[in-house]
Amino acid sequence: MKFYEFGEREKPVILLLPGTSCHWRLNFEKHIPLLQESFYVVVVSYDGFDENEDVIFPDMITETNKIEDYIKKQFDGKIFAAYGCSLGGSFVSLLVERKNIHIEHAIIGSSDMDQAGPILAKFETFIIGKILLPMIHDGKIPKFIQKKINKSPEDKGKYMSAFMEVFTNDGKGMPFVKKESICNQFYSDLVTEVGDHIEVQGTTIHVFYATKMGKEYEKKYLKHFKKPDICRQNYEHEEFFFVHPKEWYGEVKRVCGL
Repeated sequence: MKFYEFGEREKPVILLLPGTSCHWRLNFEKHIPLLQESFYVVVVSYDGFDENEDVIFPDMITETNKIEDYIKKQFDGKIFAAYGCSLGGSFVSLLVERKNIHIEHAIIGSSDMDQAGPILAKFETFIIGKILLPMIHDGKIPKFIQKKINKSPEDKGKYMSAFMEVFTNDGKGMPFVKKESICNQFYSDLVTEVGDHIEVQGTTIHVFYATKMGKEYEKKYLKHFKKPDICRQNYEHEEFFFVHPKEWYGEVKRVCGL
């Protein structure tokens, strides 16, 4: 696991955690320069998704342990904020729940918080592996997704294209990412339970709730977190983040009181 740091160390620390099968730079390249105005930025690069390492993504708990160890070593176990993009929201939830380090402002980025038993998780992983591998490894968008993008209204097409740019490395692919890492990450996220009614003194959990995902996701947030600050946004999953980075940055500053 690699950690990339940007900005002035005396500023409040914000930890950024990428989404499913995402490269750290592609996920956050539009956001790091904005965040540096107010934060010292630390970006996690998961095992198996960094070109500077030849490793396989193990599981969510092993990765969480490594993140905790880094925060303890570099920041005495305390940071000001963390933003988990999609899958990264599961990591933020685990970091808060386990109480091994402390985060003042834990931001869940419209994460789906989906969980499943081993059998269903294996089936879903098999399907998603078939879809993600050509996109991530070879930079090829599946035909059915490209057709959907072409037929979508302009706003929807822009959102989907932004997602595809991250997954495909703008068509160049990421051949260093192995199928095992993709599958391990997806499966582990499904079977690793996040607790209910999570509450930690001195931590505020903010949820960037994309209302177009459906009301069932708000119910999940209220199930997992005892008193979340739910920030409703009229977008699809992480659309606010990918398509409107400046506005997203303004909202991050607002919930952090900056």
